[in-house]
Amino acid sequence: MKEIADKVGGLDVHRDTVVACTRVREPDGMVTLSKETFNTTRKGLEDLARFLIDAGVSTVVMEATGVYWKPVYYTLEGLFPQLWLCNAQHVKNVPGRKTDLSDAEWLADVAAHGMVRPSFVPPPEIRELRELTRYRKTQVDARAREIQRLEKVLQDAGIKLTSVASAVWSASSREIIEALIAGERDPAVLAQMAKSRMRAKIPQLEEALYGHFGAHHAFVAKQTIDHIDYLDAAIEALTQEICERLVPFESAVALVSSIPGISATTAQVIIAETGGDMSRFPTAEHLCAWAGLAPASYESAGKRRSAGTRHGSPALKRTMIEAARAAARTKGTYASAQYARIARRRGPNKAAVAVANSMLNVVWHLLTNGELYQDLGADYFESHNDPTVQVKRLTKRIEALGFDVTVTERVA
Repeated sequence: MKEIADKVGGLDVHRDTVVACTRVREPDGMVTLSKETFNTTRKGLEDLARFLIDAGVSTVVMEATGVYWKPVYYTLEGLFPQLWLCNAQHVKNVPGRKTDLSDAEWLADVAAHGMVRPSFVPPPEIRELRELTRYRKTQVDARAREIQRLEKVLQDAGIKLTSVASAVWSASSREIIEALIAGERDPAVLAQMAKSRMRAKIPQLEEALYGHFGAHHAFVAKQTIDHIDYLDAAIEALTQEICERLVPFESAVALVSSIPGISATTAQVIIAETGGDMSRFPTAEHLCAWAGLAPASYESAGKRRSAGTRHGSPALKRTMIEAARAAARTKGTYASAQYARIARRRGPNKAAVAVANSMLNVVWHLLTNGELYQDLGADYFESHNDPTVQVKRLTKRIEALGFDVTVTERVA
């Protein structure tokens, strides 16, 4: 097999150590291998960099091993013409011959022969932004779990607040729960704390608030509310920091958020995950595949079978599917019409993935062309149907019911 690189370094990364192997082809055609193990401390990584520089390698390859690759990659970044981070599934070694030294040698060998492609690693400023948006998402998820835990406490106490209120966490619900924590147990007094539209349900509230809310329920509910308040403050602080870092990308955020179903928060995540630079993805299909929203392929012996969607960026995939479900609830949009058509035949989950694919495809075009989104409308599919085909289809259905059909075209 033809070699594409003469001087390559392969790194097998672990938590405490990194095994390096340099593969250098000499002028006489002989290949020289040199292997050494280094610590992953700052001093150990500096020794690793000197080892690779002294060997004269031009391409350094490593596997994406959990989070342990990050300090190694960041230390070597900018020191070599090519620094590759590779998907571990794409560089599997020969079974039965696995050692740390052989893994490093195998990485160097497959890179020298062009048998592996580097993964997308964004620049430092995007990596920092990505860290913030992902951490914000964990806080949002934690907040949702705390609200569910509060509902569990109320149900355990026999307080059926959510049987009347639309949500366990609203202005009225919070005031009622805080009164319960403070010791108030009279359902009539608690029901009078309802606000706005919930006041029309005061009789039902009185019945729902009659339970056995005890001291231990009050303690757990108080801790839960305090945690929710802390998470609200953390989410607000993170959002403020993210907005400040996104000032250079304000135009990109505006373009992406012009798509129905994509909020400013969702647009922030899309920019953080993709970097906002669509030149890294040759086509919109490449971006969708990288996000894990494109169908995978499986073919053997000339037969193809369904293989689901490709593995991709979990954070971006989740964000786009959430946006697709939001777009499906909009009125009079192309996305809502597309979702309805597919959901009837394939179910809601596959419809959500299909709409997410379309929306990410649009994101690529908007960021590439710098244009705002122009919706095609909910009647797009109907307006593009061939009337003749529809007539034939409907005629066959009527004839199948035992009727004769004569169709005459109306004169305009």
